[in-house]
Amino acid sequence: MHFSKENVLVTGGSRGIGAQVCRVLAGFGLKVWINYHTSAERADSLKVEIEQAGGRAAVIGFDASDDAAFVQACKTIVEADGGLGYLVNNAGITKDKLALRMSLDDFESIIHANLSSAFIGSREALKIMSKQRFGAVVNVSSIVGEQGNMGQANYAASKGGILALTKSFALEGAPRNVRFNAVAPGFIDTDMTQALGADVRAQYENAIPLKRFGTSNDVAHAIAFLLSDSSQYITGEVLRVNGGLYM
Repeated sequence: MHFSKENVLVTGGSRGIGAQVCRVLAGFGLKVWINYHTSAERADSLKVEIEQAGGRAAVIGFDASDDAAFVQACKTIVEADGGLGYLVNNAGITKDKLALRMSLDDFESIIHANLSSAFIGSREALKIMSKQRFGAVVNVSSIVGEQGNMGQANYAASKGGILALTKSFALEGAPRNVRFNAVAPGFIDTDMTQALGADVRAQYENAIPLKRFGTSNDVAHAIAFLLSDSSQYITGEVLRVNGGLYM
């Protein structure tokens, strides 16, 4: 895949899907800015790994849901590289609890961490990319944002909101040649899903038409496609990476 610009910021890029996104995009020749909030050691280790493989990487620590911090991070990147070609809004957390027992703080904290961060990043990217008349953003949603899930009313709302957010930004960005798309992963092998019991995992796998959990690499390559010049006529879309579980 070909990329017209040189750099990308990946929020929540130090672990899980975000880390694999960094590896894949660095492999395609992009300079990857690895964002972390609390895991500086993981981010530094990933930077070394990417550079040892011949890629380019930089580490930038900030809370993606902190408006001022995100704005400053974007300024730092632009000052260092002269612009920002791509953004992957991947940062997110969970705080699962049945809705009857979920406090307003439980709900709002997830909305803030997941949805507000995607808004801030998309807004700042649009400002920068509009001046360039080029850019692409991918927001990481979830199958839960499309079909809901017991015990995840807060997470589902945040991820469903990301889908609507993406479409709205796509409409605003299109006249300036700035594209916004989303990926909606299903069950992916990460630290979170590896905690599932064997019986629960088997039930989920049986429900998935492709009969397996996805990998971080599956999601990373979908994101790479949506950022690349291969998708330059695609905006406002949701690419489902779920093995057919939700169609």
